[in-house]
Amino acid sequence: MAHLSQDLAVIADMVLPGTRVLDVGCGDGALLEHLARTKNVDGRGVELSQAGVNACVARGLSVVQGDADSDLADYPTGAFDYVILGQTIQATRYPRTVLQQMVRIGRHGIVSLPNFAHWRMRTSLLGRGRMPVTRALPNAWYDTPNIHMCSVRDFSELAQELKLTIDRVVSLRGGKPHAVKPFSISANLFAEQAIFLLRGA
Repeated sequence: MAHLSQDLAVIADMVLPGTRVLDVGCGDGALLEHLARTKNVDGRGVELSQAGVNACVARGLSVVQGDADSDLADYPTGAFDYVILGQTIQATRYPRTVLQQMVRIGRHGIVSLPNFAHWRMRTSLLGRGRMPVTRALPNAWYDTPNIHMCSVRDFSELAQELKLTIDRVVSLRGGKPHAVKPFSISANLFAEQAIFLLRGA
């Protein structure tokens, strides 16, 4: 079994055993496999890349090729206990719509995202005048899957605007998790990544 990245380990910790999980943008299926083995979840996945789907199927996982922007509307309301978007929301064309769909499909939503307001990014833009490349965001501006760049505060405000309840936020700083408040100034400045546990209205 593959070792989980720190953000996936935090996501796995938020999922209760024996629940129904949909992982949107599930990649190679490492999280779904981990949840099935350690928490006995009934897991399903949606993945855009054929290579990712192939890797998931090789692990024996139930994953379909699909696009979060267009295919979530096909899922029935309340079909899952958790819908997970791990490092996916910022790579979608319509993040607001995707977020609305995920809380419709699932009782809980879990979203992890890179924080573009991290102090290293701010100083790189200020000092060098160039889009930063960091450990959390290793791609150059012209070769990144990220379409919409947001901060912890930006995402918190969107969740508030959509009348979502934010039950928990965990920030990753230097690879270590820290529980934070959604509108925390320190989280917006120091979190390299953030993981949100949400509920719909």
